[in-house]
Amino acid sequence: MAKKKESKALADIIIDSISDIKGEDVVLLDLRELENTFCEYFVICSGNSNTHVASIAAIIEKKVKENANEKPWHVEGVENAQWILMDYSNVIVHVFQREYRAFYDLDSLWGDAKEISITA
Repeated sequence: MAKKKESKALADIIIDSISDIKGEDVVLLDLRELENTFCEYFVICSGNSNTHVASIAAIIEKKVKENANEKPWHVEGVENAQWILMDYSNVIVHVFQREYRAFYDLDSLWGDAKEISITA
């Protein structure tokens, strides 16, 4: 049970980090009730340019290190900053430019997951 609370606390730090830098359309998907998932939560957000997307990812990494003393296991997409994926094991973060988020539509792909409301 403690593991799930830790994962949710990590997701909350990530969401706060996104909010600090004006990330948009933030969604938290709870995958714990779904079978055969590889993590507990997805955090999905949008940025309005490659610079904004890269900045969102950088602030997430900084704040998670400061507040939870964790680093991502793996990060992909930093080079072009169209879609940056950050793997924190039980929490996977997807930072998209708007058009790439619409194209890949992870929100609908994982539509069976419980969406947890994010208040700004």
